[in-house]
Parts: sequence; C-alpha cells; structure tokens
Amino acid sequence: MMARILIVDDDGETCRFMAELLERPGRELRTTQRVDEALHLAKEQFDLLISDINLDAQQNGMDVLRAFKEGNPSGQVVLISGFGTLQTAIEAVRAGAYDYISKPFNISEVKATVERALADAASPARIERPRIDVAPPGLIGRTAAMLAVYKQIAHAANATAPVLIAGESGTGKELVARAIHTNGRRASRAFVPINCGALTETVLESELFGHARGAFTGAVADTKGIFEQANGGTVFLDEIGETSPALQVKLLRVLQEGEVRPVGASRIVKVDVRVVAATNVDLEREVAQQRFRQDLFYRLSVIVIHVPALRDRREDIPLLMETFLESACSRAGRRVELTPAAIAALTAYRWPGNVRELENTIERLVVFSRGSIVDLPDLPFKAAAGPDLHERLFADLPSLDEIERRYLVHVIEQVGGNRTRAAEVLGIDRRTLYRMAERFGIDLSDEKST
Repeated sequence: MMARILIVDDDGETCRFMAELLERPGRELRTTQRVDEALHLAKEQFDLLISDINLDAQQNGMDVLRAFKEGNPSGQVVLISGFGTLQTAIEAVRAGAYDYISKPFNISEVKATVERALADAASPARIERPRIDVAPPGLIGRTAAMLAVYKQIAHAANATAPVLIAGESGTGKELVARAIHTNGRRASRAFVPINCGALTETVLESELFGHARGAFTGAVADTKGIFEQANGGTVFLDEIGETSPALQVKLLRVLQEGEVRPVGASRIVKVDVRVVAATNVDLEREVAQQRFRQDLFYRLSVIVIHVPALRDRREDIPLLMETFLESACSRAGRRVELTPAAIAALTAYRWPGNVRELENTIERLVVFSRGSIVDLPDLPFKAAAGPDLHERLFADLPSLDEIERRYLVHVIEQVGGNRTRAAEVLGIDRRTLYRMAERFGIDLSDEKST
C-alpha cells in the first residue's frame, strides 16, 4: 500500500531536502511552502504530515496539525522546531503530534522517526496519545539533549507507571518530576517530595509511612506519612539510592500492593500514589554490587529519564545565565551586566554542581558586584585565566572553527560537490550546510564548487 507523506515548510530548500531524504519506492510525497495550500491538502488522505511549527504566515504548524487531524484521524504528525522548549513539546503532544524534531536535523533521527510514525499510522491497534496541559516554568534549554527530556516528560505525564529520573546533583531532577506531575491526571492533587539521603533510616521510615501513637519516644499521636498525605497524587523520592535494604523492601510493597503500614501500627492503609524517584548514582551498578534491590529497581525504572549534565549542553548556558541574571537583579533591585569575556569564561567552565551551581554563582555575582559590570576578575573561580592558558598550550593547534572549515571542505570534495550528499554525510540539512559555507566563505553557488 502506498504511503502518502505531506511536507510543509516555508523554506523551499528544506522541503526539497526532506523530500530527497524520505523518497523511496512505495511512498508518495507532496511538499508545499504555503500555509493556505497546506490547509487545503490536509483535507486529503495522508499517512503522515511533516510540518515546521514556525511558518512565515499568520497561521503556523499547529494550525496545519489540527486541520490534518480533522481530515486524517488515523494519520500521524511530526513537527519541526528550531527552538525546542518544554512548552512546545507539551503543546505538540496535546494537539496529537506523534513526535517533533529539532533543527539542525539529525538525519538518522529523522529517518527513524518517520519509519516509526508510518508504522504506527498503519497499525490498526494504534492508541491515541494523551493530551496534557501546558507545563510550569523552571526547565530551561533548547539543546537536543533537553529536547529529548521535554519529549519524555510529555509522554510520561499521563502514564501511571513509576518514573526514575537519573542525573547528577544540581541538574534539575525535581523540576522534571514536578513537570511530570503538573501535566498529568494527578495535577490537582498533592505533589510531595522527600530527600531520602537527608534523613536517618528511622526518621525516613516514619516520614514515608507514618507512625502510631507510642511507636517511639515523642510519638504522642497517630501521624500520617507522606504516602497517605499524597494519596491520589505523586510522591517524589529524591536520592532513592541512599535508602537501606530494609526500607527498599517496604517501598517495593507500596509499589506492588499499594499499601503501607505505619510504624508501630497493626493496621494496613491502602494508598493510591504515583511514585517518581530520582538518583545521582548508577542504580544498575548498585544492583550489580548488591547495594540496591534488583526487584525494586525494575519496579522504579519502567520509565527512565536521563537529565544531562550542564557541561553536556553548554549551548544552554548563556540562556540560563540570562534567566538567572534577570531574576537575581530583580531580587537585588539593581542592574548588573556580564561582559562578553565573562560570559565566555562561564560558558567554558565545567560546572561540577551543574545548573544549581550556575544559578548560585550568578546570584553571588549580582549581590557582591561593586559596579554594574561583571568582568573576568570578578568571577569566583579560575575561569578568568582560561584565555591565557589556551594561548600557552594550544598556540600551534587550529581552532575548532578552522577544523570545522577544513572538514567541510574535505566532505564537499569527497562527494564531488554534491550538496545534498554533503549535507547527508555531515548529518545536517541543506539549509544548515549553506549557512556553514557562508560563515566560512565557501562558495556553493556552483554544484561542483568547494
């Protein structure tokens, strides 16, 4: 059966690139750069719509999506965005999108996503994806790594299974947990967090499960634990890897049976909660070394979301700095600006404490800055020495830009000047290829030019 695909983008080069990339026997592809034509074509029967969200018109990709879903209820939609955000992911899933991908394109990702979407569209047992509300503020980032997190949140929100959030300290795991809760069916009920690594085993057990009057010295009344307090809502177990084996057994019972026994009580209490756990240690390694129960790990890790370290998404650092600087200045009642040199040094820093360390650093710079400008000497670590160190150690080596330029020239030469093939080898779209060539002064006007 012929698979029909509609491609919508206001950039003709992107339309041509996408059509060339996805063309194969057994497929019919239609492309358009005009929103009005896309809305008309959307009434026809297509298996898949691929559309840019930000079209150069009053109506955008979300409007095309809605029109397409009306005419093609069993069809699938993949949206394209140059600025991935959590709100975009939530809105796309809520409107019925199968997935969305970011620019510049990763060719392997595009192909795999399209294959899955077409297979899903052809499946008679396809289940409609959940529709969820707009996400709360807090998570910031537009890199591919954060885009992956946003999409996982969007799809995990209305599921009932436990979620395990993995990532280093300070990466924003609790923000991810809150976003899952806020956009799920339990959003109107309580979200109760607890740090399992901050309490002793005895205190943690009492906090989680509650206790009966007289269970221990100072227990003057029956007290509900967190699982009872959050009944109908979500319990967030931060640093779950710090729990003892004995407590892990009791947590497993909550997940399997939906019931808790307060400390010192004979009664069983039924609870209905969704458990979201977080860890900054490798739980699989802990299981292998018999420091964490394997059965509990499998129960918790039905859905796993990995939050990237800040050093693995450096392109987000300037955006984070801008946001934190605005907030810190507002609290301090003064305006402070960072020089380009300071921004570069902060971006290059490793940030072992991740986003939390960056936010605290910006706050400290605003509070203690003597003037309205923060420069390299004002930074609280050795980042200011970076440029001189770079010059001493790497004076004889090419810059990253020069390496990138040489590689681009090499690829173009190897493919005989074929721009489509060059873009495919580089893993980018042709529009990005032209931007790179322009930046490096490489003429691509002739098909064989390098």
